[in-house]
Amino acid sequence: MSVSCGVEWAVILGCLRWAWKRCTYIGSDDSANWPIATLEEFESVPRVCRIILSVYEPDLHHPIYSPPGGYRLNPDWAIKRVNYEQTQGLAPPYLIYIDHDNKEIVLAIRGLNLVKDSDYKLLLDNQLGMQMFDGGYVHHGLLKSAIWILNNESEFLRRIWEENGGEYKMVFAGHSLGAGVASLLSLIVVNHTDMLGGIPRSSVRCYAVAPARCMSLNLAVKYADVIYSVVLQDDFLPRTPTPLEDIFESIFCLPCLLFLVCLRDNFIPEDRKLRDPRRLYAPGRIYHIVERKCCSCGRYPPEVRTGIPVDGRFEHIVLSCNATSDHAIIWIEREADKALQRLKELSTETITTPPQVQKLERMQTLEKEHRDALDRAVSLNIPHAVTTAEQESLYPEEEYSGESTAEHSKDDPKYSSAGKRYCKNARTNWNEVVEKLFKRNESRQLLLESDASVTE
Repeated sequence: MSVSCGVEWAVILGCLRWAWKRCTYIGSDDSANWPIATLEEFESVPRVCRIILSVYEPDLHHPIYSPPGGYRLNPDWAIKRVNYEQTQGLAPPYLIYIDHDNKEIVLAIRGLNLVKDSDYKLLLDNQLGMQMFDGGYVHHGLLKSAIWILNNESEFLRRIWEENGGEYKMVFAGHSLGAGVASLLSLIVVNHTDMLGGIPRSSVRCYAVAPARCMSLNLAVKYADVIYSVVLQDDFLPRTPTPLEDIFESIFCLPCLLFLVCLRDNFIPEDRKLRDPRRLYAPGRIYHIVERKCCSCGRYPPEVRTGIPVDGRFEHIVLSCNATSDHAIIWIEREADKALQRLKELSTETITTPPQVQKLERMQTLEKEHRDALDRAVSLNIPHAVTTAEQESLYPEEEYSGESTAEHSKDDPKYSSAGKRYCKNARTNWNEVVEKLFKRNESRQLLLESDASVTE
């Protein structure tokens, strides 16, 4: 009798301990050991968030939904806008904006529209382990959407980039559903740079705001020098490993679903999660905006932490009343702008003394963090993970280290054939991908292949 009572009490105490740990786990715990981001590397985020918000506006000259302080954009620099009628439901609406002040060509993609069946169709077009790309797994529907955008806009983007002397950066940005499409779009461009005139890897950037889990862990680490994910505190979407199709089928009972997923994942060993190559993750380097602490009332001045996590990459769902509100692009833009202003204030306070982190030193630190993350992925036996040497063999040192090729002569064969070099080294052939995902009509136009088999 006493033994059975002891076992019962042990089980009860164990359950209480688990419940206490889960209820006191907050979003800031995910990045507790990450370093603070610098002003230079985070400066673009609020601006990119405003460009994404501008996709929702029918006319930037007469904005309706402008955030506090306005968009701070030049409406005349928005050179192309594509809506649902033009995409025919094959991609979310997007905007192409040339930022001459910062020398950037931005393709911004809007997030999920809850009243559009076509957006749900993109999310539901996937199964676990359905689509491989570049030695890893990606979300099939989002990849198909990214390929459609690239096929329709590659010539336009290439012409704009060449007209500006090949000096502008190519920036892909999106929120939620659009963040997943933008991430896979940048992944394709890096592997097939000849489609955009041979643009170097160092000139391609992606800002995935509140991203969906869209690529396997080896790809998330491998492209951390290109893709930057932005997550606000407790946002549920980058954390939940539940397939997107299950999440949005249960959108109206989402809290119940998140609780069940949280309960289930506590009984899955960490090494089992890492060994599953089909498990999708939030892409690239992560910038985590933290503004709340445990048992606190209200918001604190936000701070931005950054890292390239390998094990423990936002694996725990936060049981918080802010888990869904932190996903809203309007809140992310506000808090990112506050965080940027705080970084500026901290920077001006020390203007009389040399900066603690020199720009060149910080660039070297970012490169070292990426190499360490690659090596960490290999040491954890993550499927298809590449070593630092393999990564540098695919991308030459002068471009992998971040040096722009714009200052080199276009006549130099070493740089004029950059696109061919990348395409040759890419593991996934562009024509094979297109043939698997699309079919062509008599006019050679791409049409959706609804029943294409793409299982590798």
